[in-house]
Amino acid sequence: MPARAPLATYRLQFNSNFRFRDAISILDYLRELGISHVYSSPVLGSRSGSGHGYDVTDPTKIDLDEGGEEEFAALQSALEERGMGLVLDLVPNHMAASKENRWWMDVLEFGPDSRFASYFDIDWKPPSRTLENKLLLPFLGRPFGDVLNDGELHLDWQDGRFVLQYGEQLFPIAPTSYAQILNSPANGESASLGSDSPSAQEWRGVFAVAQSIALGNGALASADRRAKFEGMCDRLHQLLIASPEVYSHIERTLEVLNGKPGTPSSFNELEHILAGQHYRLAFWQTASDAINYRRFFSITDLVGVRVDDPAVFEATHDKAIRIGLGKSCSGFRIDHIDGLREPARYLKRLRERLSSQRPEHDDVYLIVEKILEQNEWLPDDWPVEGTTGYDYLNFANRLLVDERQAGALEQIYAKWIGRSIDFNDLLHEKKKLIMRTLLGVEIRAVSRTLAELARDDRYARELHPAELSEALIEVTACLPVYRTYVQSLEVPEAARKVITEAIESARGRRPTLAAEYFNFVSDVLLLAAAEHIRPEQREARLAFVTRWQQFTGSIMAKGLEDTALYIYFPLASLNEVGGDPRVSTTDHSAFHQLIATRQKNWPDSMNATTTHDTKRSEDTRARIAVLSEIPEKWEAALLCSSRTNDKFVHKADAAAVPDRNEEYLFYQTLVGVWPLHEDEWTTLVPRVQDYMIKATREAKVHTRWTRPNEAHESALRDFVASVLDRRSNSEFCAKFEQFQQFTALYGMMNGLSQTLLKTTCPGVPDCYQGSELWDLRLVDPDNRGTIDFETRRKLATTLREAYRSQNGQNIEKLLESWKDGMVKMHVLNRALNARRENPNLFLDGEYLPIEVTGQHKDRVVAFARRNGNHWLVSISVRCIASVQGPVIGPEKRRDFWNQTELILPGGAPAHWINTLADGAAGIATATGLLNLGAAFESFPLALLRPV
Repeated sequence: MPARAPLATYRLQFNSNFRFRDAISILDYLRELGISHVYSSPVLGSRSGSGHGYDVTDPTKIDLDEGGEEEFAALQSALEERGMGLVLDLVPNHMAASKENRWWMDVLEFGPDSRFASYFDIDWKPPSRTLENKLLLPFLGRPFGDVLNDGELHLDWQDGRFVLQYGEQLFPIAPTSYAQILNSPANGESASLGSDSPSAQEWRGVFAVAQSIALGNGALASADRRAKFEGMCDRLHQLLIASPEVYSHIERTLEVLNGKPGTPSSFNELEHILAGQHYRLAFWQTASDAINYRRFFSITDLVGVRVDDPAVFEATHDKAIRIGLGKSCSGFRIDHIDGLREPARYLKRLRERLSSQRPEHDDVYLIVEKILEQNEWLPDDWPVEGTTGYDYLNFANRLLVDERQAGALEQIYAKWIGRSIDFNDLLHEKKKLIMRTLLGVEIRAVSRTLAELARDDRYARELHPAELSEALIEVTACLPVYRTYVQSLEVPEAARKVITEAIESARGRRPTLAAEYFNFVSDVLLLAAAEHIRPEQREARLAFVTRWQQFTGSIMAKGLEDTALYIYFPLASLNEVGGDPRVSTTDHSAFHQLIATRQKNWPDSMNATTTHDTKRSEDTRARIAVLSEIPEKWEAALLCSSRTNDKFVHKADAAAVPDRNEEYLFYQTLVGVWPLHEDEWTTLVPRVQDYMIKATREAKVHTRWTRPNEAHESALRDFVASVLDRRSNSEFCAKFEQFQQFTALYGMMNGLSQTLLKTTCPGVPDCYQGSELWDLRLVDPDNRGTIDFETRRKLATTLREAYRSQNGQNIEKLLESWKDGMVKMHVLNRALNARRENPNLFLDGEYLPIEVTGQHKDRVVAFARRNGNHWLVSISVRCIASVQGPVIGPEKRRDFWNQTELILPGGAPAHWINTLADGAAGIATATGLLNLGAAFESFPLALLRPV
């Protein structure tokens, strides 16, 4: 059966502060809101204390912090009882490199002989001979020698094993090192262990086994060697329990081996033991040059998983698939699909495993976390329903921007920072920065492989590896998408097009680099079938391309989302995941075509407006977008604010903190997050301080995560605190409050419009936890806090009471008291319940853009949904701040919109009522023209149904 899409999802972030039992307590509230499915963060075993669940440690179990198996089963049952479903977040790309991950610990203990060595994406034979059959672990907070000499690394005995402890981290000791520890001369020989007592004899027997393991176990198979070691450990463990003499001897031995701080020579034996491990510990800031395992982006404690291996797929997905076969589970979100070696093959395998075992149910709903650039769509051969909705988010986000004022806004920004920035050049520069720093080890690895391919090519063998690497870096920096999807010798047309564009762009940017270098890169990436290339050479090139593709998404994400978007922000609301920050590229007229194309190809893709990864929450963006309509007022407010707060700018050595760019971002941020209620002021300063520090570190101009500039960051924190001190800086706060009242009011209207659009456009509307009220959060961790569901339940009860009265005045009161957020909940609730009342209209119905005519035609987005004889018309507004369009007051709204009309599609009903306005009069359209004065009289947006 085809997958049946959810009617509406609600994203919940599970952790120790919000468990499965907490979710059960809000299911009735969510159902009454109009939600059909809980959309869950990862639920499989993750690191203790994880706030998100993406650091998976055990994919075979339900996470204990989130509630464990029992609570999860109760949640499933509660969903089934209410006719609701569950969409689960899966993390196939990586796992936590943690002591809680038994597979990872086994690899550290046994190296390539581990039964789990093939589970992780590890290069056991890297260029550095010192790392052959070893893993480089950059987990130390200081250089290795300092950590060792200060006694921070010490051996211990835990759970029948020798381990190395460093702070809260544990590392197992290799079986071949046990004899060295047991026979360490550091502590001498215990007299009692030389006797003929049973304990002494057992001790000598254990030591004999340890010696044979150290010598290599002869010709024993891997499983036999492991069994021998496990048996030895069990015997040693029992001996330590039974014999005080042995226990005392081991304790003294470890004490001596662990050395004395201040005496470097006392650590020699320990250093020698560590040299024999299957890992090499290193300082996190200096070791990135030699890391020999695939990471999640540049996060060293998240290790890539080889899920393309069928055995690894089964081991990591068995639990998830069993959940997916249950009645309550309707689908999965696939995290970081671009990190996988073969995304299409993975998705097909997952689809087949799920579909083959649930013939009595609808097929599973599958969506992927995939960032699409403008004019990019998912590959046709992916067996999924669509994406998690960043593409929709950016379509809708740009609707709120007044493109007619774009030039003025960009000029204000350039004038403010004292220079013009070409964003294409900036992005290109920052992608290259990422390849030379954070992801340098990955680029060097693929560059070495490229050089090997050249040496095997009769016409390219003389090419210099350094120049080849430069050509590859240049082409990768010019790639206009996150990644391509070449999975066979037949290069898809979409991939061929963007790779060719990247190569030509790279040639133009590096004219001094000889053409033959780009020619070879082109031949490899496009898998050119030259006559002299043998079949095995083409296969080697294909392997290179599939590996290269795994890294290009990370390079784009780090270069764009986590660097360039924190440097260039004429209008920060556009600086979103997958977004384009250039105001001048906005074009609201393209919205209908984008949505229509999306519905044709991916009708059940998600409509997201906020996620756990967005740079700003939806209503924060909606407020900032208002600035695009009032550039002159924004410039005046900016100048006034800067003059008033100049006394708080830290000036030293001709450098100001904040600099002009940081200050511009700060004031835009205040527009977005300025509190609606007095109690929100208590957290505003630390929230903005933390955000500004994160933003400046991401920008990598004055400070960065790898090397924080403490002086700059301290001065920035002081600036934020001083500016937002309402007692000592009351003049600024009062003036900014006045300016912000205007942007907040029209930001509210933007927020309502994007709520109505999300719920009525083709696709599955997703509501991020807490965003049913005004959502003025910033980037994580600000957007991952605990949600006050009790307040939301109370407001929902008040709203239902207002509905029962069928009094239009109550709806107008929602607008008058808009700051409490109930008006947003009202729009969301009415639209979601319209979906529930007529699901086929929204899941299968046509999308019919409606032409608008008259005075304010460019300030309206209207379309109909039609399925047979069933109709609904959605009417949202945009960019009314520049003309101060009325929000509150029926007569004012009617007069303002009276000269604007919709030209309804042929066959549309003649009589309508606005479901967003209780008790509203009907609207007649005898001529096929629908007057917006009549439509908006009872509410400033409309969701019309026939009467």
